[in-house]
Amino acid sequence: MDIVVKGRNVEVPEHYRQHVADKLQKVERYDHKLIRVDVELFHERNPRQSDHCQRVEITCVSRGPVIRAEACAADFYSALDAAIAKLDSRLSRAADRRRVHRGRHAPVSVAAATASLAFTQPERASVATLADVESFELVEEQNDQPWHIVREKEHPGEPMTVDDALFHMELLGHDFYLFNDKESGRPSVVYRRKAYDYGVMSLGA
Repeated sequence: MDIVVKGRNVEVPEHYRQHVADKLQKVERYDHKLIRVDVELFHERNPRQSDHCQRVEITCVSRGPVIRAEACAADFYSALDAAIAKLDSRLSRAADRRRVHRGRHAPVSVAAATASLAFTQPERASVATLADVESFELVEEQNDQPWHIVREKEHPGEPMTVDDALFHMELLGHDFYLFNDKESGRPSVVYRRKAYDYGVMSLGA
């Protein structure tokens, strides 16, 4: 399993890369087919967000669904711990779903399978030393536009059911998920509404 650590606008020190590798050693127990884990660090420059200015995003790529988790904290060490706590929960749910589908039991409903994903409280984060926290070097970005596209993604378009789309959405920790509806054959989006409700939008002919 390859672990790729990069900073979107920070320089990542080598000791933090090793810290990430040590923390992620246990994730393979959920899925032995993991190919790569991408870890991205992002610094929020808004001084009003000082308590949550460091964000860590973790994406697990395997032969199965992509699983993602992110968290914000005052330092990258605490943010990493919180993100890994979320990741553990989602990897565990995905592993449980695989075991159910291999057997002869009925698949778990989306509500049951994803009930705790968005509301799982991370374990108490470890405290980093001041020297560790200050070792990250911010990289200035030149941008004259009031807005800019920071990420582009292309997803595989294999048809799936609405239930499967909802499951993938929860594993990614997103509020929406784009997919090709297996029943209608149309591009569709599932999205999260208030409380535990979901919605579905599709493109017409």
